[in-house]
Amino acid sequence: MKTPRTDDEHKAKMAKVQVAQARKVAAKTVEKGLVIVHTGTGKGKTSAALGMVVRALGHGMKVGVVQFVKGAMATGEKAVFDRFPDLIEFKPMGEGFTWDTQDRSRDIAVAREAWDEVKRMLADPSYAMVLADELNIVLRYDYLPLDEVLAAIAAKPAMTHFIITGRNAPQPLMDAADLVTEMTLVKHPFREQNVKAQAGIEF
Repeated sequence: MKTPRTDDEHKAKMAKVQVAQARKVAAKTVEKGLVIVHTGTGKGKTSAALGMVVRALGHGMKVGVVQFVKGAMATGEKAVFDRFPDLIEFKPMGEGFTWDTQDRSRDIAVAREAWDEVKRMLADPSYAMVLADELNIVLRYDYLPLDEVLAAIAAKPAMTHFIITGRNAPQPLMDAADLVTEMTLVKHPFREQNVKAQAGIEF
């Protein structure tokens, strides 16, 4: 279809698009709790997930957030979410990156504690959304069995949304998900310009 050149042509084209779009929307009748995976090498996996958390809070939904790996530093998101204790349980339970901790046994124990919190939240139908931030990292390092995660997904309440972030998501997890987004690294100031992590952008 050619690009409309006049206001009348544009209006006629948009009217057709509106009808087609309304037909598509009307055909979507399923409502369910989604399993959502954000992965890839690009920045924005956690940020996108936290955006959905904010959206859920805006609808008065109860949300649980457990952060793997992260927790060794103060973040802007925790400062915000701590102001809504009735709606969100926000638990940074990591102790830093594996190259900082340098203690595999401790990392596994901390990951297990965090995963137990995720399982508790997932099993509680009062949570409308649960975010396991950087869970893919601990799966990559075999700190947790993937089968446990897949079993928790299969057993979660039907209407609970479960979001998992982190690069290198395993294929079976992506297969089990309803929605998978891969963030692609195109350009990053940390690499190209030696710009350090900054408040409000990375944390």
